[in-house]
Amino acid sequence: NVLVYDISMWFLNCVTVAVMSVDLGSEWMKMAIVKPGVPMEIVLNKESRRKTPAAVCLKENERLFGDNALGSVKNPKTVYRHLQSLLGKKHDNPQVALYQKRFPEHQLQEDSVRSTVYFKNSEEMQYTAEELLGMVLNYSRSLAQDFAEQPIKDAVITVPAFFNQAERRAVLQAAQMAGLKVLQLINDNTAVAMNYGVFRRKDIDNTPKNVMFYDMGSGSTTATIVTYQTVKTKESGTQPQLQIRGVGFDRGLGGFEMDLRLRDYLAKLFNEQKKSKNDVRQNHRAMAKLLKEAQRLKTVLSANVDFMAQVEGLMDDIDFKAKVTRAEFEQLCADLFERVPRPVQDALTTAEMNLDDIEQVILVGGSTRVPKVQEVLLKAVGKEELGKNINADEAAAMGAVYQAAALSKAFKVKPFLVRDAAVFPIQVEFTRETEEDGIKTVKHNKRILFQRMAPYPQRKVITFNRYNDDFAFDINYGDLSFLGQDDLSVFGSLNLTTVRLSGVGSSFQKHADAESKGIKAHFNMDESGVLLLDRVSSLLKLGNTISTLFGGGSSEPTLNVTEPVQDEEEVPLESGKDDKADTPNDEAAKETQEDSEKIAGEDQKKSGNAEAEKDVEKKAKPQKKSKISEDITVELIIRDIVDPTADDVTSSKKKLQDLTDRDLAKQEREKNLNSLEAFIFETQDKLYQEDYELVLKEEEKEQISTKLREASEWMDEDGYSATTKQLKEKLSELKSLCKDMFFRVEERRKWPDRLAALDSLLNTSSFFLRSAKLIPEDDQIFTEVELNMLEKVINETTTWKNETVAEQEKRSTKERPILLSKDIESKLTLLDREVNYLLNKAKFAKPKAKAKAKNSTSSEKNNKANNTAEEKVTPPTVESTESKSESPEEEVQQGEAPPTEESNVHMDADSQSQPTEETTSTGRRASSITPTAITRELKRVN
Repeated sequence: NVLVYDISMWFLNCVTVAVMSVDLGSEWMKMAIVKPGVPMEIVLNKESRRKTPAAVCLKENERLFGDNALGSVKNPKTVYRHLQSLLGKKHDNPQVALYQKRFPEHQLQEDSVRSTVYFKNSEEMQYTAEELLGMVLNYSRSLAQDFAEQPIKDAVITVPAFFNQAERRAVLQAAQMAGLKVLQLINDNTAVAMNYGVFRRKDIDNTPKNVMFYDMGSGSTTATIVTYQTVKTKESGTQPQLQIRGVGFDRGLGGFEMDLRLRDYLAKLFNEQKKSKNDVRQNHRAMAKLLKEAQRLKTVLSANVDFMAQVEGLMDDIDFKAKVTRAEFEQLCADLFERVPRPVQDALTTAEMNLDDIEQVILVGGSTRVPKVQEVLLKAVGKEELGKNINADEAAAMGAVYQAAALSKAFKVKPFLVRDAAVFPIQVEFTRETEEDGIKTVKHNKRILFQRMAPYPQRKVITFNRYNDDFAFDINYGDLSFLGQDDLSVFGSLNLTTVRLSGVGSSFQKHADAESKGIKAHFNMDESGVLLLDRVSSLLKLGNTISTLFGGGSSEPTLNVTEPVQDEEEVPLESGKDDKADTPNDEAAKETQEDSEKIAGEDQKKSGNAEAEKDVEKKAKPQKKSKISEDITVELIIRDIVDPTADDVTSSKKKLQDLTDRDLAKQEREKNLNSLEAFIFETQDKLYQEDYELVLKEEEKEQISTKLREASEWMDEDGYSATTKQLKEKLSELKSLCKDMFFRVEERRKWPDRLAALDSLLNTSSFFLRSAKLIPEDDQIFTEVELNMLEKVINETTTWKNETVAEQEKRSTKERPILLSKDIESKLTLLDREVNYLLNKAKFAKPKAKAKAKNSTSSEKNNKANNTAEEKVTPPTVESTESKSESPEEEVQQGEAPPTEESNVHMDADSQSQPTEETTSTGRRASSITPTAITRELKRVN
């Protein structure tokens, strides 16, 4: 009972433990799930496809997603896609202007508060990019839930590695609006690397192996260098690990740019045919059709040297047809193909490697299937061939869902360590007044928090030693000289936030006798690559926890971040890469020296002699007693993209939920409408089927037919505009009218099988009863009451069946039957219960022991004389007794027969019964009519 309870409780807890991943691309999204009993698996959408367009169509009274959304080419103004390029961008960003150029049918307006953009379709339909992306993410979850057949709330979402802080926060905000709990934002290149490593775990050892992944998707291209090797950990011993060593990217190099060039080329060909006076480029609907054909054309030209592009009714009812060759396509995109090697070189430079250090270059992303891309890349990397041994479309989704399972508490997976890297450096900047020779000067100080390609998740601490009053410092991006001018203009603001601390001076004045060890700011870059300011503290524990560096103290965004595992590092004491990039000035050097002296004192306490330890402890004791907790007021001034307020998020959630409720209500209405239509047509047809005509009176048939005809006329006039309630009421009315007819037909259909089953059970139980009565009195295991009860049930059931069937045959088929299937099933159940009770008793009954004669010698002789056909019984000897446990044959010789097939049954632990044996304990074979023989014969009869 305890075991069953534990298992059932485990099952209840696992009902909603499925997790999912979303590989969120600019054009497509792929979902994967993990649920109990089902390992990693790609989600199929409603069209049974493994990838879904990341698009949403918003009409006045309906909302479409995926392929249905892209199919709405009649009004492209209502179709929203490629939303990634607008996340975390202000209205004056060049990327916004490029989006407007690519999709001129949309009206992009500037948000007066956040300076971001939103889509304005009408006064009632205005949505931000985050809200639209939230709709897409909610749709991805609905697909995953339908596929998993259970609710899902936890997800890992992929983002491009080059996403900055504002862009990552925008994805988290979109997921929050959709009600999706993000376990982690994982870089898509890291997810691919994880998928590659997980399935090649056995090939990873302590020798580093460098692999480059070249990912060309629809919107961008990324080259990533990953090092695989095993490392030793305190918790789990030796574990495989991947480390991101170098990243190069091109935001504008992708398959979608190729599609657009093909689209424009097809538009040029159509205009040159001069079949219409109008310019096709001014017709948004026609250009949407050409874009769809251009995407198909690019795919076909990857396998063919030419293809005939054609669109029916492109514009003004004019069909378009033109032949396009692969050479023409390559000429259109010649400058794009020249940019293919650039991310590879950037990744090598970042990782401080050369191509000889790379063992393999692996292709990822659908656009790498373009032959020219592979040709140029192969020449650039100088390898014999390019790796194609992973699924270019699904690797990121599969890697992300493995991480989701690892982060979820409901699953236990083999650990695979991941050391991701921050693509953009982040630093702290502050100013301080200094005085030399009576001259006051202001010095600008920089302190790097996270260097370029610094691993994360990781915590950092920066100490301000020279401030005794309120002050402020800035958090900005570091040296971004590795980005081109175009990338810098798209990147956005280089300033992240300004942190103002107040209450510092008053706390020192309040506790003037306490020694100050400086003010420490604790930073954290979590697994999602989002920078947080955890708290600001001092020796007096002047601490105040801020939920996020960019959230204005709101606790909402923390729902979508995970806790890092790395220990905090003191920024002034960092060594290696971080130190090389930024040499502190005089003031910073003094602070570093002071901090070093503090740490050195602690080290001396740990490793010095006993006297040194006592001295340090004496000095430390009064400090320990003077610790006082004080609050520091922290004000955050966002410099890049202001996050939406809590009220804005709540409003967006309600807006999205209202749309979801509307969709569900519409689906419910359509379901009831279809059910009503189907019922009318099917029932009208049934009225003329033989089974139904047999049970219908003429007046009843006329009444039902009239009501069905009236309902059909109502459907044509008012039904398609009726409410869900009206449709349900109409369907309920018709079902009630036809209830008796359906009942009579259904009963007659059930009779043959039910009666045949009853006859079979009556025959079997009667045979069992006759056999049981023939068992000799010495071997009888059934009581007279039990046999009489079975006989009574058999007789009553037989009588009921015969009388009821006879009475039913006298009745008209158009009357309500008295022979009911439920009554037959009731009789079957009662009779089956009585027979099974006696059968079970026969299976587990213990044979009665025979009384032994007083004179054992005389008894043995009589047994031998009366049982000439049985095996001879050899009296036990010393040797046979000693070896009894080792020789199964000896046990049989002593009169214990091997168990029969019927006696080989599983029993409860507390059962005292024993299986029936063919041979008695004295070696005498029982009568041929035994409970076991009855059981065997019943099996044969059945």
